[in-house]
Amino acid sequence: MAEPIPAQKSPYAVDVTAGKKYFWCACGRSKGQPFCDGSHKGTGLAPIAWDAKVSEQVYFCGCKSTHTKPLCDGTHNAL
Repeated sequence: MAEPIPAQKSPYAVDVTAGKKYFWCACGRSKGQPFCDGSHKGTGLAPIAWDAKVSEQVYFCGCKSTHTKPLCDGTHNAL
């Protein structure tokens, strides 16, 4: 299995819509960060599905090392 590639060393601020499902890129290879575009094929990595419970701004992890996937937990500050 391949290791994820950090897409950036900061989170992605995204306005999400309540009731919508989002697929976070866990591999770091997607051209449509922070979301999956299928670039993980053959890596052994897969996107993480996340359901928005309320409409708000959330911070999706960009470094791919968060312990609270798919949301940022500040791990990028230690990289």
